[in-house]
Amino acid sequence: MLKHQQNQFVIVTYPLQGHINPAFQFAERLIRLGVHVTFFTAIGAHHRGMIKSPPPDGLSFATFTDGYDDGVVPMEDAQKQGDQIKCNGSKALTDLIVSTANKQCIVYTTFLPWVADVARELHLPSALLWIQPAMVFDIYYYYYNGFADVIGNDSDDRPSCSIQLPVGPLVPYAILDGRDPSNGSKNYIKWLNSKSKSSVIYVSFGSLLVLKKQQMEEIARGLLDFGRPFLWVIRAKESGEEEKLSCREELEQMGMIVPWCSQVEVLSHPSLGCFVTHCGWNSTLESLVLGVPMVAFPQWSDQGTNAKLIEDVWKTGVRVTVNKDGIVEGDEIKRCLELVVGDGERRDAIRRNAKKWKELAMEATNEVGSSSHINLKTFVDEIGEGNLVVKSDM
Repeated sequence: MLKHQQNQFVIVTYPLQGHINPAFQFAERLIRLGVHVTFFTAIGAHHRGMIKSPPPDGLSFATFTDGYDDGVVPMEDAQKQGDQIKCNGSKALTDLIVSTANKQCIVYTTFLPWVADVARELHLPSALLWIQPAMVFDIYYYYYNGFADVIGNDSDDRPSCSIQLPVGPLVPYAILDGRDPSNGSKNYIKWLNSKSKSSVIYVSFGSLLVLKKQQMEEIARGLLDFGRPFLWVIRAKESGEEEKLSCREELEQMGMIVPWCSQVEVLSHPSLGCFVTHCGWNSTLESLVLGVPMVAFPQWSDQGTNAKLIEDVWKTGVRVTVNKDGIVEGDEIKRCLELVVGDGERRDAIRRNAKKWKELAMEATNEVGSSSHINLKTFVDEIGEGNLVVKSDM
């Protein structure tokens, strides 16, 4: 238990499942160390049922409106929602902190750089909860520190060998996904590099996007040709595409299409053969920890790098190949599924590697004595002893 029981953490998260899941898991870890945590996000996240289980002792919730309290945000309103989150969230967070007498530390997920500004104004320590791989953070960081020409080089003469970044092992050029960071990621890392004095916490150890109609049809064809039972999660806001699937009746005879599921529960099921994933870091890490082989279907941001790690570094799955139009054809989906789930040496090797990484993950995340437990306790103790310096002269 902590020496300073009055310590409190406020965790601020963007109202998306991929942000809420790691933030909530981080909150649970803090609570086990004797810290009280206030989980702060938009009202719509609760209305969507993202946080379903009753909160454990030591956890409370605070919300604010982002203008979409029903939880439904049209794609064209994404920027408008972001502006509302910054405007309303800044005021609500300030009011929350001021109303609480106990010493606090603010932890926030990506897309919320304004949280560090609020923390600085209130003379409080803050920390970024980085919800992508540490390698991706390094790639983004070094893009702005001497490696932009190499990382952003997508010409025919780009390096075919490995790149040695100042920190870490040799990085195959292909792991950069052949392009510089996405605009949103570049802007965020640029801000972090130039302005923020926050600490950074890595989530690591030692749904497909709204897709084109053609891509949805190709996925359906690949599943039908493969001929095995499946569970296909198509998010509610994609239901229009779901309704238009030409082979919907055939699909439902072979498998199940649902708008939502508890992903961890599904990945934990012993009958599961593989996970076709967009390679978000949550999905990738959950699959790695649970020993589930993957078919990598990346779309954007860090997902291309994650897919490269899955196929060529951890060797726990295979990555689909797109055609000249940027579509993954049904035959290609079937080919990848057969490599991972069918018979053959490749499948056996993938399963062995998946088992190995599952065991390593369990070792690294044991409750007491593991590297993750020791590092987190050290961080919390430093907060409690006031060893993190807060600068306001910026």
